[in-house]
Amino acid sequence: MPRALGQPIRNAMTIDVEDYFQVSAFAPIIARESWPSRECRVEANIERILAILESGGVHATFFTLGWIAERYPDMVRRIVAGGHELASHGYGHLRASDQTRAEFADDIKRSKALLEDIGGQAVLGYRAPSFSIGTSNLWALDVLHEAGYRYSSSIYPIAHDHYGMPDAPRFAFYPNGPDGLLEVPITTAMLGQRKLPAGGGGYFRLLPYSLSRWMMRRVNSDDGQPAIFYFHPWELDPGQPRPEGASLKTRFRHYVNLQRMEGRIKLLTRDFAWDRMDRIFLGTK
Repeated sequence: MPRALGQPIRNAMTIDVEDYFQVSAFAPIIARESWPSRECRVEANIERILAILESGGVHATFFTLGWIAERYPDMVRRIVAGGHELASHGYGHLRASDQTRAEFADDIKRSKALLEDIGGQAVLGYRAPSFSIGTSNLWALDVLHEAGYRYSSSIYPIAHDHYGMPDAPRFAFYPNGPDGLLEVPITTAMLGQRKLPAGGGGYFRLLPYSLSRWMMRRVNSDDGQPAIFYFHPWELDPGQPRPEGASLKTRFRHYVNLQRMEGRIKLLTRDFAWDRMDRIFLGTK
């Protein structure tokens, strides 16, 4: 949506609602069957996030796992009561690229129905776990459209060892024309011919805050586009349990600068204008 003259660009603040033991990088060492018996910390972390957003006057989009929503329905209702958008992260944090078309359709329909029943509002958006929609499974965007979703934020146009579609457009686009699903990629900034990850996650914790702020401001000023920023509740939780057996690279990526994350999110709420995905890209009220 075009912004009023003189008004700052509204960027999209997004949270992927999952717990530390559901991270894809931990899948080789944490059995899915063990999830119900593990200490779940997502509810307390979401409360901290809601307080930060309320203090900063920020409304956000919460891409929420059905598995989490089923166990913490009151938490989901608090998200909605705070004026935030409820969107889907699938049911059980299965990568879209690891599912057949039929399995994926079942997963996204199940999570959509569950979230709508608990939250009492239409679920329009979806984000694939680990940004797992790319060149090999673009059919997933058609399945999302068929299931009643209006937009996806599942493509990260960078090269990464776990995800990425480097040749994808950098900004919102309709892969199958304006009557189809809108895809809103995670934000990248250009430095010469190189795309830099500017949309949050582990990069935001690893890089100096000033660099992340510079990249997002560059997207706003030079490209005239909103930035899409994402993070997870467990990223504000340095006291989370630390499972044994993870590789050195996985441990570094997961735990680096967790203790600084809350302060950085508070800075973001002051340094940029933010809103929900549906309001920015679909024009909802």
